[in-house]
Amino acid sequence: RITYFKMTGHADSGPYGQDIVCAAVSALCINTINSIEAFTKDTFQLESNEKTGMVRLKFTGEISKESKLLMDSLKLGLEKIEQDNYTEYLSVTTREV
Repeated sequence: RITYFKMTGHADSGPYGQDIVCAAVSALCINTINSIEAFTKDTFQLESNEKTGMVRLKFTGEISKESKLLMDSLKLGLEKIEQDNYTEYLSVTTREV
């Protein structure tokens, strides 16, 4: 079960404004956060720092089946980007708690 995620750094796979890895990862993460907020009643803490590229979401209560599915979908999407020849720019790590 995924209880939080943290995205850090910049992909640097292309020039500013043309970095497709950064755009894809950012879109997946932001959409996941927005979807959890819009479609569930789950509570979470959110931290971000645009300068460093850090985004951190941590659930603060029970996690609904909808949020579990959204987090599993985020993980799948990030892993697929990593596997599609972008391992130089993206590293997905998981940790069991």
